[in-house]
Amino acid sequence: MVRRSPTDAEILAQIPAARARERQERRQGLRARTAAYDGTARRIVLELTNGYLFGFPIRAIPALKAATEAQLSQVEVDPSGGALRWADLDVDLSVPGLILSAVGAEEKLRHFASLAGRVRTDAKARAARKNGLKGGRPKKAPR
Repeated sequence: MVRRSPTDAEILAQIPAARARERQERRQGLRARTAAYDGTARRIVLELTNGYLFGFPIRAIPALKAATEAQLSQVEVDPSGGALRWADLDVDLSVPGLILSAVGAEEKLRHFASLAGRVRTDAKARAARKNGLKGGRPKKAPR
């Protein structure tokens, strides 16, 4: 299948939604304001846009394990706050990905299921109306 490039009009139409997602992610703290290397603890510490601090050990990122302290201290925050970059090491890390990597697998699944349940589509609305005509969800049996 050949994939066509979007038109300028299609791109311009997507900008408001992209800006809204960016504002929401900043409020949720999925963006970094600052990043610094803590040599004493051998970790990178981020200040997130919601005021929280998040740190991760260098040993958790294979691409950073062999880096020198001088290289590690050259961490830069992407202008959007969504990524960290070490230009000399050619390493880029996603801030949301780092945050999620600190959470257990079960918790991640629970979070993603919650997000998926919030999605609103015409098909989902039609199914809910159809189910409502049948009397809605069945009552739970008493214990």
